Amino acid sequence: MDNKIFVVGHKNPDTDSICSAISYAYLKNQIEKTDKYEARRAGQINEETEFVLDYFKREAPLYMPNVGTQIRDITIDDVEGANDHVTVRIAWDYMSESGITALPIMRDDGSLEGMLSDTDIARYFMDAYSKTIMAEAKTKYHDIAETVNGEVEVGDPEARFTEGRVILGAASPEHFRSYIQPKDLVILADRADTQLTAIEEGASAIVICLTGEVKNIVRMAAEAAGTTVITTKFDTYTVARLINQAIPAKHLMHTDDVVCFKEDDFVDDVRETMSKKRRPSYPVMNNKGEYVGMIGSQNLMSAQKKHIILVDHTELSQAVDNLEQAEILEIIDHHRVGTVETINPVFFRGEPVGCTCTIVYSMFLEHGIEIPKDIAGLMVSAIISDTLLFRSPTCTPRDQRAGLALAKIAEINPGEYAKKMFRAGSALGNKTPEEILLQDFKKFIFGDTTFGVGQISSMDTDELYEIADKLRPQLPIEAGKSGMSMVFFMLTNIIEEDTYLLCYGKGADEIVKFAYDKEIGEDGIVLLPKVVSRKKQLIPAFMGALQNG
Repeated sequence: MDNKIFVVGHKNPDTDSICSAISYAYLKNQIEKTDKYEARRAGQINEETEFVLDYFKREAPLYMPNVGTQIRDITIDDVEGANDHVTVRIAWDYMSESGITALPIMRDDGSLEGMLSDTDIARYFMDAYSKTIMAEAKTKYHDIAETVNGEVEVGDPEARFTEGRVILGAASPEHFRSYIQPKDLVILADRADTQLTAIEEGASAIVICLTGEVKNIVRMAAEAAGTTVITTKFDTYTVARLINQAIPAKHLMHTDDVVCFKEDDFVDDVRETMSKKRRPSYPVMNNKGEYVGMIGSQNLMSAQKKHIILVDHTELSQAVDNLEQAEILEIIDHHRVGTVETINPVFFRGEPVGCTCTIVYSMFLEHGIEIPKDIAGLMVSAIISDTLLFRSPTCTPRDQRAGLALAKIAEINPGEYAKKMFRAGSALGNKTPEEILLQDFKKFIFGDTTFGVGQISSMDTDELYEIADKLRPQLPIEAGKSGMSMVFFMLTNIIEEDTYLLCYGKGADEIVKFAYDKEIGEDGIVLLPKVVSRKKQLIPAFMGALQNG
């Protein structure tokens, strides 16, 4: 995702928000001859937009509710995890060569089994008084031979030492006979009599030092007794010092309280966890549960902000979460300039037209980029939606010219297509009141006042009243949940070009009275004739009322 630039609209996206994101990402890729621009959505698409996407056979943009910096946006150290069969010796050598203090121990399927730290290894060697630890760890004879730089001369290298002690056969055969126990693993010098004694007393394995050969008499005795024989040219002191490093690393790893992160985790959350745990490094897993690398607190300094282009909004309250953590490169919008702030200068194109896609259409013409049929279909759908088929007071001659030109490319009849699209958008039978309220809902902040306005359009007055009955109990719930003093919902009749405004909250009566000189009915509804636009008619009137107290 290093070079990706995401084009995203507002929360609770409408058709313009989705279609302008897709169309503008396509335009930018064509202009720059790249594929780094990708459309995203900050919320769930509504029925109208779903109809549009299905009609023109386009996939919905991927969901991106949060643009905060994630683990995937930082440098992840490429530390190869160790198989759980690897020896402590090999694990330690790898850790030393790589300059790491913790090593992930992996299962055969690539999932994380545990962590082996230098502290685990140090504690093991400082406290390793048990002579049976190699048996407890079920150490392979092959691994023992490899650790002491030797060879398995007699026996199965893949067999395991599972019972007995590790002892040093430095005494005379007579004294040694009284000390050795069956199943012991014995470290011996190159003396055949001591070696034979160990075999006769039932040793499971012997390690012969200072040689690379096994005398025939010892070999035959070992084969007959089933004793494994390992030879090494190291002396007995060196072997005794190294041999415990042959145990599997998984025997020392810790599995409890292992802290790992996912690529999708947000850096702020990771930083907080690191401050509490204070470990040098942590494993990172992908969404499939597979290990991908290691990070430490120093890695967080390499975090790269996501690059974002905003379309169809400039209000921070409407924007994707954690926008302040991203780098905004461009803003394309047709609303009033809101509360979004940028650190660096950005390309800003805000025009007083009825739809963001009208602006995008102009940019296609300016750059001489041919508009494909499906992209034209998305843009004309957005214009029809935002201008209510050119009937809204927000509609400008530019919107109408763009809409008709795009309809020709998309091979649709605007009027017939609009009926199908609006009918799909008002088909809300399977939606909950909360889903209906939030499908096109925007929050506005003016001074100390925060209020929200939702909207839905229909060609049927009876249907609008049914929706009002469903929504009325939901308004106080949403106000309490979102900390808004007032919540309004516009039920707009496209044919009559009127809005039935559902109102709730302290001050709602006063703001409606001041803005429109109308009283809210007992049912919480007030009729606003010839009011169909939230952006150009309702919000400016409400802002004026608030500004005048």
